[in-house]
Amino acid sequence: MNSKIHVVIMAGGTGTRFWPYSRNNKPKQFLDVLGTGRSLLQMTYDRFSKDVPDENIWIVSNEIYDELLSEQLPNLPKDNILLEPSKRNTAPCVAYAAYKIKQKDPDAVMVILPSDHIIFKEEAFLNVIHQAVDHADESKLFTIGISPNRPETGYGYIQFSESEEVIKKVKTFTEKPQLDLAKKFLVSGDFVWNAGIFVWSVKAIVSAFEKYQDELAETFAEGADKYFSEDENAFIKTAYSLSKSISIDYAIMEKSDDVYVVLGDFGWSDLGSWNALHEIKDKDENENVFEGNVIPYNTKDTYVLSKTDRVILTHELDGYLVADFEDVLLICKKGDSGVFRQFVNDVKAEKGEEFI
Repeated sequence: MNSKIHVVIMAGGTGTRFWPYSRNNKPKQFLDVLGTGRSLLQMTYDRFSKDVPDENIWIVSNEIYDELLSEQLPNLPKDNILLEPSKRNTAPCVAYAAYKIKQKDPDAVMVILPSDHIIFKEEAFLNVIHQAVDHADESKLFTIGISPNRPETGYGYIQFSESEEVIKKVKTFTEKPQLDLAKKFLVSGDFVWNAGIFVWSVKAIVSAFEKYQDELAETFAEGADKYFSEDENAFIKTAYSLSKSISIDYAIMEKSDDVYVVLGDFGWSDLGSWNALHEIKDKDENENVFEGNVIPYNTKDTYVLSKTDRVILTHELDGYLVADFEDVLLICKKGDSGVFRQFVNDVKAEKGEEFI
């Protein structure tokens, strides 16, 4: 890969829709959910580690995961683990990485992606990244679009201008549409899923922050003499206390008129829910996934995950999730990922933080 590439992995989420498997003290990016022997974070790192040196791979995560990050990615330089003191969504996360990398390599090209996505066709994925990197300049902002295969309401959508070019100009962004609108998007042919994967030069994103988010730009630019020093941690605590919570999509991408999308088809899943995990797992003849000591009776389209020694019998279940842990047993409809935040909030309020 281009020697100017710097890979930034965003790893600060808590994976609420994967509770009770994903917990505050060890969220899903640190879990080996596919049984490969590598966590989702490690698999994301592995995609680039053959071509990108460790000094050009960066992790942005919450400071409470410092020890986990060091355990799972022991080869990364300590300076490359950027610890956030509080949750402020993805715009401050990107700003922190961009302004720090700028101090090291002002000509860098950044590849920014979440830590918890699944990619089955890695060569095809890297080819798409290469296409964006090859077109990066001092102004263009690139996002990766996934060709939709169903009217998904849980993803954002990108509409692009028709052209023969591989790189297409973005017309509109739509966040998680209702089903009727998602069906229209699918039929139209000029909408793709927003994968939340970005490519741009440091110069381009810093310029965009200065133009569209001047307060964030000013805040993180003030750290120019603090990055890579013993004063960085104290500076970042102050910077985050001054930063609003806003996504990079709302902060920059939806405002800029210099945004382009590269279309990709590389076996992608954002693994945002139990339902998504069920979809990519090997299933039996009744579309079930059983991971544990399970005896099913007339059960179909159901996912049972047990981390205990209990024998689990299921009867007349259709489309259910059974998640069995030592301290929590969850039984619910598998597709109801939207209610997991309520589950977590209610359990925290009624039973205590230790179950979250």
